[in-house]
Amino acid sequence: MSTNAGQKTPGGTSRPEAGGGLVIVDKPSGFTSHDVVAKMRGIARTRRVGHAGTLDPMATGVLVLGVEKATKLLGHLALTEKEYLGTIRLGQNTLTDDAEGEITSSTDATGVTRPAVDAGIAKLTGEIMQVPSKVSAIKIKGVRSYKRARDGEDFEIPARPVTVSSFQVYDMREAEAEDGTKVVDLVVSVVCSSGTYIRALARDLGADLGVGGHLTALRRTRVGPYKIDRARTLDQLQEELAVMPIGEAAAAAFPRWDLDARRASLLANGVRIEMPDAYEPGRTVAVFGPEGTLLGLVESKGGKAKSLAVFV
Repeated sequence: MSTNAGQKTPGGTSRPEAGGGLVIVDKPSGFTSHDVVAKMRGIARTRRVGHAGTLDPMATGVLVLGVEKATKLLGHLALTEKEYLGTIRLGQNTLTDDAEGEITSSTDATGVTRPAVDAGIAKLTGEIMQVPSKVSAIKIKGVRSYKRARDGEDFEIPARPVTVSSFQVYDMREAEAEDGTKVVDLVVSVVCSSGTYIRALARDLGADLGVGGHLTALRRTRVGPYKIDRARTLDQLQEELAVMPIGEAAAAAFPRWDLDARRASLLANGVRIEMPDAYEPGRTVAVFGPEGTLLGLVESKGGKAKSLAVFV
């Protein structure tokens, strides 16, 4: 990760330069994504901070933040593929489908076999229809689902399509829960599309196996091209604010299209110039000028560049 030195602050961190960039945070457990954004506003000394996709408070790992102009990238980055490591506990259901919620049922899960687990996981791999967890931020008729759930309402959330590219079990071991239930813990990895609820996968796997299930640990290890080895803790960022410059961030996440001065000028002035056939229609492309400056994000529509975000 590049470090954008900017101006040193009295606390030892540095302010990002005017163009801003991305900060890859290793989110601690117990923090909401909003908590991390609030903390980063203090570290970077700017109000212009946002995040590309939330992480539940229990979860840790990669949270991509945009600072200054890079906030324009976030909506596009939020749609990229994500990768997780987690632990699924078979034998108990919870209100929230994770360890944060109260246990609603318990069943001895020691009879569950590895072939049965593999068969259940196969059903949850590929393009599937998933019902999000009821305790989530999804709005149902204008009201957050978690509020309806905590108010005791009886409601349904419509299933929606998600893609689980990979769902693998690395370890399977028997354990005893605090209430004495004989449970089975699965250490898993998941690669999936944006909007996939890992705790809903845990719930649905447990339901398929007839013993119930919930998520007990979750770590996000990748968001698009940004991996956990590039992430920094909040304490590390307090000491030294590591910012990935906006051009580098865009080039890492999207196909790159370099323009000469004439076409760069036309695009900057709102002219919809022709795009090469190599760029798929509807796919976000990062456009750079002759000096390597990020001009904006575009997509091919009717063979011409339609602007999605402008940076110059």
